[in-house]
Amino acid sequence: MIGNANQAVVEALRDPSGWPFRTAILRGAAGSGKTLLGRWFAAAGLGETIDGADTIDETALFHRWNRAQEDGTPLLLIPDADIDGEEGWEIALPDLRSRLGAALALEIGTPDDDMMRDLIVSHAERRGLVLPEDALAYVVPRMTRSFAAAERFVATLDRLALERQARPTRNLCRDALEYVDGPAQGRLI
Repeated sequence: MIGNANQAVVEALRDPSGWPFRTAILRGAAGSGKTLLGRWFAAAGLGETIDGADTIDETALFHRWNRAQEDGTPLLLIPDADIDGEEGWEIALPDLRSRLGAALALEIGTPDDDMMRDLIVSHAERRGLVLPEDALAYVVPRMTRSFAAAERFVATLDRLALERQARPTRNLCRDALEYVDGPAQGRLI
């Protein structure tokens, strides 16, 4: 799904020819689609993707960077370090740190209302839920703006709908939103 939060990232991935040293580092919140974009980048033959780049031995990563330079292969690195509020990626090896410091920094941002709506609808469709327009109009402006929040909301809505044996109405969506973002969080079922 392409929207305001990832449009610039997708455009940069489509044409890696302008990346400094043919290297980019992709960051974003949990559930924002970094891995999916990395897989697409590699599958499209645009370059190599290293997901979890910060978990690889630095010397091995340095050698992979050098091989990519020798081969002229664009290299997309996706670190896990900034997920869920963890500290940034600390690189101890000076040569690797200097090379990656020159890489193109790509970041998936926060989804706007249109993208949140599309995310909710997409997650709901995968679960076989059909959300009425009035429910979406109620929920979208009130939700926490994140990819993970959209997924949590739909999972909660699905559980409530099953528990209550009810369709996802505006009222049920309101209740699910309260569980996800409100004081009742964690008290579900």
